[in-house]
Amino acid sequence: MRATVMYGAGDVRIEDVPDARLVDPTDAVVRITRACICGSDLWPYQQMVAGETGQRMGHEFVGVIEDVGADVRTLKRGDLVVAPFLWSDGTCVFCREGLHTSCLHGGRYGFDDVDGGQGEAVRVPEADGTLVALPVGEDDALMPSLLTLSDVMGTGHHAALAAKVAPGRAVAVVGDGAIGLCGVIAAKRLGAEQIILLGRHDDRTSLGRDFGATDIVGERDEDAIARVRELTDGFGAHSVLECVGHTQAVETALAICRPGGAVGRVGVPQHEAIPAARESFFENVTISGGPAPVRAYIEELLPDVLEGRIEPGRVLDRTGSLEDVPDGYRLMNDRESIKFQIAP
Repeated sequence: MRATVMYGAGDVRIEDVPDARLVDPTDAVVRITRACICGSDLWPYQQMVAGETGQRMGHEFVGVIEDVGADVRTLKRGDLVVAPFLWSDGTCVFCREGLHTSCLHGGRYGFDDVDGGQGEAVRVPEADGTLVALPVGEDDALMPSLLTLSDVMGTGHHAALAAKVAPGRAVAVVGDGAIGLCGVIAAKRLGAEQIILLGRHDDRTSLGRDFGATDIVGERDEDAIARVRELTDGFGAHSVLECVGHTQAVETALAICRPGGAVGRVGVPQHEAIPAARESFFENVTISGGPAPVRAYIEELLPDVLEGRIEPGRVLDRTGSLEDVPDGYRLMNDRESIKFQIAP
């Protein structure tokens, strides 16, 4: 089968790899019908040291089950399913607490002999605990939005929960990428009164307004901090969603949070220590977040997608075939695309 393999920074190839197959009785083999490139895939695209052994890529996909192991009970051949970006058993102590990202028997696509999600098929371990059947056909018009439930919509929702978004609150979202934009959707869905999106790209901030942003802040650093404070009566936002991961973004997020507020961090950290630790301590700012347990959120968010109340699939602004994936990486890296969708 064909799949995406990265060999170093900027070196993405579509190659023939061994076919996905059942290994354990809890596995399922899924034929991928939709997938996408994640913003986190750009970190190795920019920084990966070149090597002879490539890295299988991708962790967001929807597909049709082609085979199941003997111990799979809740799924069958022919089911259309969405896959969270990590696999998990759904039964361990952490899964039962809704923290599937810390599953005792879980793991990541593309590692430990598990296929990556940017290919023709994937072996999914712990299929019963991981995959969620979808009540639509594989060509349904809602497919882009359903695909976002594998990561970015659930991650935006996780940021909003970590930041304690609630009705009547002022919310600031740092970052106008796919996760930040889905964070805007999540904040509106949870009843935020004011949603300030920090971003500098007109196409993205325009989409953010469509999703519910009430204000756009295009400034950076101290100017951005001053503008957010101006928009919030000098106090800062009750809830701040940090959706980038760079030190500057975290510093801005902490600086625009009002005393007693909360920052939800879902941007993969590019630093060892949280900046402004003393300042946030003395302002009683709560700092929370991490990789989103999107499996815990799919059943909650799915009805809103199916009934058209939210349209997170609009962040998928470019579509190409599997063979177009190397160009998709370039488009996203050059900010010519918010998020690249892979479709047959």
